[in-house]
Amino acid sequence: MFKVVTPGFSQEFERWTDALNTANSLIPQCKSWTQDIRIFLFDELVWVYSRSHKYPQYIGAGIYDRLARLFIQEALEEENTNSKDP
Repeated sequence: MFKVVTPGFSQEFERWTDALNTANSLIPQCKSWTQDIRIFLFDELVWVYSRSHKYPQYIGAGIYDRLARLFIQEALEEENTNSKDP
């Protein structure tokens, strides 16, 4: 579903949270002005980090809201799963 791509690294994830955490962990390795980190939702670019911007960019209309809702949903599901385990 989600794919994190940077030069020398590419990995697919089912959850937005996992993709975002992986992309954020790669930020310190992004040292060149031409190097960037991208997250794709299927084939659509939804998130990009580069040194030319202070903060990561969400690409497309309504993407930030959609991904924020997905982040909250995944957090609630994870909390419910953890609370069911003894």
